[in-house]
Amino acid sequence: MRHRILLVSVPPMMLAGIVMAASPALADSPHYLYATNSINTSTGALNTSFKEAGLGTGATSINETLTANASATYQCYNKAGNKPQGVPKSLGPTGVSASAAFPVRNGQTTGTLVAGPLGPGTFHCPSGQILFLDAVSYANTVVTDASGNFINATPDPISATVHIEIS
Repeated sequence: MRHRILLVSVPPMMLAGIVMAASPALADSPHYLYATNSINTSTGALNTSFKEAGLGTGATSINETLTANASATYQCYNKAGNKPQGVPKSLGPTGVSASAAFPVRNGQTTGTLVAGPLGPGTFHCPSGQILFLDAVSYANTVVTDASGNFINATPDPISATVHIEIS
């Protein structure tokens, strides 16, 4: 059985032009490597850290957006730190979001987007009591870039018990 090999001679300048023309097209393939959720227990906010690669070398920044459904529980406490009679006020789920531009270096970007928590709305405590944010939760967390690429952040859902005084 015989095999034939065909050799083609391409001038070096033409070969360099082909390689250079193909390189940017191969490099522009945006995709997320990760998106990780955490809750800041000092503020109740959702912090989502992410890394996106394959952005090419032409972009200097890219807009990223975090969306999530947030819920929050507020409670009144007396000055002794006890819960008076009454049911805590639960809010949500309601959509929250955050957007920002992040620098692109070597075709990739990393960053953290911060959203939430839901505010107490019109809920307030009677005179002599103090309002606290006692719990937060977030679900359906998604990071999306300006081109429409997205990733579902994990863990999802995520929740935390907090005890944050609201001024």
